[in-house]
Amino acid sequence: MGNTDDPLARLDTTDEWIRSRTGIKARRWVEPGESTGDLAVQAGHQALRSAGIKGVDLVLLSTTTPDHHSPGTAPWVAAQLGLGTVPAFDVAAACAGFTYAVAAGDAWIRAGMADSVLVIGAETLSTITDKSDRGTAVVFADGAGAVVLRRGTVEEAGAVLATRLGSDGTQKDLAIIAAGGARWPEENQTAARGERCLRMQGPQMFTHAVRRMTEVSRMLLETVGWQVSDVEAFIGHQANQRILDKVADLVGIPPAHCLGNLHRVGNTSSASIPLVMDEAVRDKSVSPGARTLLTAFGGGAVWGAVAMTWPDIQVSH
Repeated sequence: MGNTDDPLARLDTTDEWIRSRTGIKARRWVEPGESTGDLAVQAGHQALRSAGIKGVDLVLLSTTTPDHHSPGTAPWVAAQLGLGTVPAFDVAAACAGFTYAVAAGDAWIRAGMADSVLVIGAETLSTITDKSDRGTAVVFADGAGAVVLRRGTVEEAGAVLATRLGSDGTQKDLAIIAAGGARWPEENQTAARGERCLRMQGPQMFTHAVRRMTEVSRMLLETVGWQVSDVEAFIGHQANQRILDKVADLVGIPPAHCLGNLHRVGNTSSASIPLVMDEAVRDKSVSPGARTLLTAFGGGAVWGAVAMTWPDIQVSH
């Protein structure tokens, strides 16, 4: 992907303004013609190589920006990965999508319906972003990351110990594309451009994100019986650095245990957590078996958290 920050120059803003309010210094956007599915295939290939396997029993693709309204993008991704006719479906849970997809994959394995699951978070948010809207254009970016879940034991590094999810549909307008769906069909493209792109209520989103990510993190710690001091790695959805700092402070996670890449890649929605995980694996900043907490909040409103131990995998080049 190329770095296409130049269009931001026409906004009434400065680099200093963006950094001070979001923590973002750069973001990546796809080249014309490159889709969410294309990114998902790349991430899926890498995850399968890292796991040392060629096939899985299920493919879950978390995305807010599918290649088409219909059909889902996951079956095409599975086919491009050479995975045959395995079940594959999209998960639409906005920025909390990766936690939702991990929870779903974990549930399939626990239920005996799968022994291995490919979970992908992929987004091309540049395709639904109004480049003239300072509230979203400076924040959202494109990217993809993936993990492979497999049947194992809780003693193994990389074990998913517990997940917790939540939603509140009364807050659906926090981040929404109003036009283009069944409630507001757009046969003649008569809606204003802003109604066909993602709009976000920044201050309200901040408040709800901090509250829900803090709550779900505390609940999950209680579920698995961890003290805050037990957490060795904390990855929050890379939405806004002030949100991340506030949640970590309220939960009690010291900065040294917080992982992130927001300043380099921007808000990539459901791709953000697996992208941070990939970087941490590559630079070996977290030891295998380290107690890890993932948490996210997204439009819907939806939120989720995952308690796991850090995996012991080989980096695939």
